[in-house]
Order: sequence, then structure tokens, then C-alpha cells
Amino acid sequence: MSIDIAVAVKNPWSMPSSAAPIDFGEVIRVVPGERDFETLIVCEHASNWIPPALQGLGLSDEARQSHIAWDPGALGVAECMAVRMKAPLVCGAVSRLVYDCNRPPDSPSAMAARSERYDIPGNRNLTERVRRERIEGVCRPFHDTLAKLVESGRRALRLLVTVHSFAPVFHNRRRDVEIGIVHGSDERFARAMIESIPAGFRFDTRLNEPYSAADGVAYTLDLHGAANGLPNVMVEIRNDLIRTGDRQSDMAGQLAAWLQRALAGLGKGSRA
Repeated sequence: MSIDIAVAVKNPWSMPSSAAPIDFGEVIRVVPGERDFETLIVCEHASNWIPPALQGLGLSDEARQSHIAWDPGALGVAECMAVRMKAPLVCGAVSRLVYDCNRPPDSPSAMAARSERYDIPGNRNLTERVRRERIEGVCRPFHDTLAKLVESGRRALRLLVTVHSFAPVFHNRRRDVEIGIVHGSDERFARAMIESIPAGFRFDTRLNEPYSAADGVAYTLDLHGAANGLPNVMVEIRNDLIRTGDRQSDMAGQLAAWLQRALAGLGKGSRA
């Protein structure tokens, strides 16, 4: 089965007005896996790139490099996991501050005006036209592409995994949790992972920490996983653990083995 999806999908939408539309550039990157893939890996917050027309959203360089703009280290882990699991990888190529592809269009955090201690001037008092432009230019291509991959993989696909990272300090509070296993409306696979933590896995691992579906983080899981009867899970990694390529590769190896073990334990009837 071949997958006819371009590696880079550019914004096809033109704003229906006299104002020039924003060129969002590459909004999604797809790295193909093997022909009959069992697992699909997603990294929504892989990039901190902000299109030049948005003038950095009025943020300092420090803010644009910080965790509010992307998930540091998550892409490296996701790439290594995809190689090990022979899985396709779907990555966001635009900063979460332009549009957070893990949020529905009606969520205030989809285009947040403030994140942790940072105000985001370029997201303040957005007009309906600007919001629609970002939804059509970033959100829709991302989720349309992901939906096509899920549909194309129906013959063998058994698992959807999203990979994220989180800051070790948030609102001046230290987080002790190191690995979070998060579920949306379908908790089957997350619980299977918690029940099969490898004996040698040394990280402080918790269910639904530091985030849970109550924080609005399960949009991709529910839209493409639960809605299709596809087991799914979000893996959150504290970003101080994956600062280097070697650490990302090591973490990916441990997570890939754990995911495959949990998937085997879930049994062949993994689709609802």
C-alpha cells in the first residue's frame, strides 16, 4: 500500500479579502515509515518557527527559544522512535504559538495570548479573520494529513503515539515527575503502559501528569485515535532529560521497547 502524501504541505488557503494572505510556509512534515505500519507517531510541537510576516509575535528571542514556543527535545526523541518502530512520523513545522495543533479551533489556548509568564503580543485581540486564517493555514493541513495517514494505514495500524516534552520548572515550581503517560477518552493503552513499566526503567513515571485531558491536551488523541477505535497515548518527557542527541536516542530506545511490549500485551484485538 503506498501513501500519497507530500513530505511538506504548504498552506493552500488564500484569505478572501484585499489583504495579502500570510505565507505560513511548511506547516507539517511527514517522514514515511514502512509500508504496513503498526504505529503512527506524532510530534505536534516539534518546531518553534514563526513565519516572518508575524514578526515573531512580538516576543523576545528568549521567549521564542523557550518551552512556550515548542517542546524542546521532543522531535529528536520522536525521530529516533520512528526509526526504531519503522513508523511514519508527523511533525508540526510551525510554532505552537502561531497555532497549537493539539488544540481544537474553539480553544483559547489554540492561539494563546499568554503562556506561563509570557505575554504574546501577536496573539492579543485576534480578529475572526486572522483566527480563521491560522486555522485554515496551519490546523487544517496538519489534521487533514494525519487523518489520511490513519485511513491509509487501516490494514495494519494498531497504535497512535504523540510525543511531547515539558519544562522541569513551571510557574516557579519544580516538577518531580519525569515521564508522563497521558490518555484522552480512551484510557486502554495508557493503562496498559503503566501496568507494564519495564523493570529497568529508572524514571519517575506517572499517569496523567504533569497534564491530563482536563487540561485540553487530548485533541489529537481523541480526534484521530479514539474516534477511529485506535488505541492511543501521549508520552510526556521532562525536557532536561533529553537535551542532547545521545539522551534523545537513549530515551527513544527505552520508550520504543516499552510501547511495543505494551502493544503486544494489549492483544491482537486492539481495534474497537
